[in-house]
This record gives sequence, structure tokens and C-alpha cells, in this order.
Amino acid sequence: MIRRFLGIAVLATAMALPVVTHAQGVPGGVERGSRDGERAAGPIGAVVGGVIGGVVGGVGGVLGVDERPRFRSYVVEQRRPSYQYREDVRIGAVLPEEGVSYYDVPPEYGVRDYRYTVVNGRTVLVDPRTHRIVEVIE
Repeated sequence: MIRRFLGIAVLATAMALPVVTHAQGVPGGVERGSRDGERAAGPIGAVVGGVIGGVVGGVGGVLGVDERPRFRSYVVEQRRPSYQYREDVRIGAVLPEEGVSYYDVPPEYGVRDYRYTVVNGRTVLVDPRTHRIVEVIE
């Protein structure tokens, strides 16, 4: 039984890894890895693929490590107002649709499909469809 589980896990990993390397951030990596792992090896593959996808997606995040200081400086220069949020500012938190201003990320930072805002004085990248925080820029 353990050999079978390991075989399925290895197969799911091999199938899911190329896809999750293109995932952006931990939430995207977990989602894509889980979905692709499940297709390849069922429920066990979903678990393995989700873990691997989260690790791979979390290594660089949405905004590359080298781009973070430059992007942080850009946001400070823009002097965007900070939205006061009562909950924890963390990856996965969902911001309200109303009352928060979302801004386009300039193309030179290589971030597509996400917008940024400032919450409790912290810059965050947000999925504009769901208003879910995908990265906190520290």
C-alpha cells in the first residue's frame, strides 16, 4: 500500500511540477498544483500537487524578489491612500469590493492579472476578480 501511495505521489509530482512552476504565488501554486495533481492521480495527487505548487509558487511570489524594493519605492512615490482594514493583512484575505482603490501595476514590473493597493500602510497585490490578497510586499 505504501509503495502504491509513493508511486502515485511521484507520478503526480512529475505531472504537476511543470504546470505549477508557472503559477504565481502560493495561492495560485496550491490551486493549480492541486487541480493538476488530482487530474493525474486522484485525491492523493491533489494533496501532493497542492503542496508542491504552494512551495514552488511561494519561492518567488508574484513579484520577483529583485523587483520588490523598486516596486515598494514606486508605491511610496505614488502616495496612494491607505485603506484601513480591521482584519489581518495576509495572503488569502479578501478585501471588500467597495471602499478600496485598486491600481494597475506598471508593465515594467512584469506583473499581469493583478492590481495593487495599500492596506493598513502595507502594499499588497490583489486578484481583481476576487479581491483576494495574493502577496504582501514587505
